[in-house]
Amino acid sequence: MSQPTTGLGIDIGGSGIKGAPVDLTNGEFTAERLKIPTPELSAPDEVADIVGRIVAHFPESADGPLGVTFPGIVQNGVVRTAANLDSAWIGTDARALFTEAAGRPVRVLNDADAAAVAEVRFGAAQGVSGVVLLTTLGTGIGSALLVDGHLVPNTEFGHLEIHGHDAETRASSAARKRDGLTYEEWAHHRLQRYFRVVEDLLWPDLIVVGGGVSRKADRFLPLLDIRTPVVPAALLNTAGIVGAALAAADHPPS
Repeated sequence: MSQPTTGLGIDIGGSGIKGAPVDLTNGEFTAERLKIPTPELSAPDEVADIVGRIVAHFPESADGPLGVTFPGIVQNGVVRTAANLDSAWIGTDARALFTEAAGRPVRVLNDADAAAVAEVRFGAAQGVSGVVLLTTLGTGIGSALLVDGHLVPNTEFGHLEIHGHDAETRASSAARKRDGLTYEEWAHHRLQRYFRVVEDLLWPDLIVVGGGVSRKADRFLPLLDIRTPVVPAALLNTAGIVGAALAAADHPPS
C-alpha cells in the first residue's frame, strides 16, 4: 500500500480554528487555508461542528490522513486540560468527537507538539541534535520538547509558576497586548525572565519560538539576553496545521 502524499491538518486555537491540506513531502499547503473564529463559549460540540465544516471544505483530502491539534494536554485522544477553552473539554474524548464530526478517523494531539513535529521535519529544528524546546506564544504559551528529534509529548512549561504567576498570564502574546506593552518591554521584562527560568530547568541546545507573533520575531528575539540560541519557527504560524497532518500520517488513527 502506497504512502499518502497529502493530509489534512486542523489547528484549534483560542481565537481561531484553521485548516488546510498539506503536502506531506515538503510541508506546504496545497490549497489556501480556511480559518473560522473560535466560538466564544468554545464548547466541545461547537468546536467539533467547525472541525466538520473545515473537513467538508476540502473534499480533495477525503482519502488522506486527518490530524487535529488541541490547546491542552491530550492523552490517547482524551483532553486533560483546557486553559484557554471551555472547561467542558476536560475529560472529553476529542478523538471520538472529531471522528464523528469528520466522518473518518482523526489523530488528536497537543498544538505545540504538532508544531514541533513540523519544525523537526521541515523547519528550524531539522537536523538539530540534543534538546530543543519549542514555545508557541499566542493566547497562552504552549511548549514542546524534542530530544534528538524525538518528541516528549504533553509538556506544559507555559504554566510554570514564576514570581507567583502562571507564566503564560504574564509572558504570552495575549498578555503583551492586554497590558499594552511594547515589544521591547515585553522582551526585557516578561519573555527574558520566562526563558531564563526554562533554560535553567532544561538546559536546551536550542529554543524555537512559534505562534502567530513569530512573524514579528525580529522585533523581540534579538533583544533577549539568554545563553541559549533562540530562533523563530521556520513554518511560522502554519506549523500546527502541518504537524497535525504529519502526525496523522506517521501514526494513523484507527
